Amino acid sequence: MTPALPAGRAWQRMLSGRRLDLLDPSPLDVELEDIAHGLARVARWNGQTHGEHAFSVAQHSVLVEQIFAIQQPAATVDDRIAALLHDAPEYVIGDMISPFKQVLGGNYRDVENRLEAAIHQRFGLQSAIPAKLKKAIKLADRAAAWFEATGLAGFTVQEAEKHFNRPNGMSADMLPLEPWSTGEAQAKFAARYKELDSLR
Repeated sequence: MTPALPAGRAWQRMLSGRRLDLLDPSPLDVELEDIAHGLARVARWNGQTHGEHAFSVAQHSVLVEQIFAIQQPAATVDDRIAALLHDAPEYVIGDMISPFKQVLGGNYRDVENRLEAAIHQRFGLQSAIPAKLKKAIKLADRAAAWFEATGLAGFTVQEAEKHFNRPNGMSADMLPLEPWSTGEAQAKFAARYKELDSLR
C-alpha cells in the first residue's frame, strides 16, 4: 500500500530526467548514472577527512566491495554487486552519520528501506538482502570504516577499535584510500558496476 503523501513535494528530479518518488520509489526511475553522480558528491564523515577532495560515498562503496571480495572469496557476482550498492540509497538521502540515524529512528529507516528495495529490483537483486549476506557486507563496511577512520578522519587506533572492526588479512596500502576527485569517483563507481554486471 502506498503511504499517504505529505503536503509538499515528495519526489526528486534526477539529471537523467527521472522523477524518483521518495515515498513509493519505482525501479523504473532508478538509473546507474544518477546513483554514481549522486554518491560521488556525498561526503563520508560529514566531510571531516584529510585530503584535497572529500572521501565520497562512491569511493567508499568501491572500497567496501573490494574488502568484501577479500573477506568472502566464495561470494557470487550478485553478492558483490549487493556490496557495491550497499549505500546506494544515499544518492537520494545523503550520508548521515550513524548517531544521527539513531536519533531519527523509524521514518528514516522506512524511506531508506523502500529506496534500497527499488534499487535492488532495478539491478536484478532480491528486494531484501538475506540476513547472512547483509551481515557479511556489514563486516566489510565496518572494516572500510576502520581504515577510513584511522587513515582519513583523525581517529586514533584505540578510538577506532572501540567503534569499528579492525580488519585482519589486509592493510591500508592494499586499498584505494587516497580521496578521488568527484569525476573520478563517479566514473570508477559506474565502471565497477558495469564490470561486475558483465560477469553475470
